[in-house]
Amino acid sequence: MKPFDLSLYLVLDPELCAGIGMVETARLAVTGGATMVQLRDKHASTAGMIETGRGLKQVLEGTGALLIVNDDVEAAIAIGADGLHIGQDDMDARTARAMIGPDMILGLSVETELLARAVDPDLVDYTGVGPVFATPTKTDHKQPIGFDGLARLVKASPVPSVAIGGLKVEHVAEVFTAGAKGLAVVSAICGTPDPEAATRRIAAEIRKVRS
Repeated sequence: MKPFDLSLYLVLDPELCAGIGMVETARLAVTGGATMVQLRDKHASTAGMIETGRGLKQVLEGTGALLIVNDDVEAAIAIGADGLHIGQDDMDARTARAMIGPDMILGLSVETELLARAVDPDLVDYTGVGPVFATPTKTDHKQPIGFDGLARLVKASPVPSVAIGGLKVEHVAEVFTAGAKGLAVVSAICGTPDPEAATRRIAAEIRKVRS
């Protein structure tokens, strides 16, 4: 498995990114310092995911940023993505790991301490913890956990965690104080007038907090 850096994890949203597209948004964000990019499109067909994913793989080539595919294991394999991310309502981690093999990164969303403690580190490489805040980009999300909840879930998780859910540049310090290895952002980059500049602001804040 490739080493990975969760610090600035962009989750692409097809509607928010519609102005310039997901591939161009990702290219600009990675230029600005995004370390991982997740392709998430709940309405796309597998063929559509593969097409977008191949475009993303092309622009991420040589940057060091990794490509993660949300939920669609067939697309992740066909694209040759660096990883797969699944939720609690998707396939179970054991099945996912069996399908993607030992080398691909596997991320799992957890919303409660019970779910975080149940994570098997032999199968799962990182947890996506949240939602910290309610967010319009994911209408079916669970109850927001806040930063206190984030700290509890991060502590309960046997693998590194990335925080998600309504996070912006002003939340960076609290995310890292809670013990997370990074923050996953959607609207803080997607759909902004200048995704590269928006990413640079977050990346600069991360460097400041970590130093």
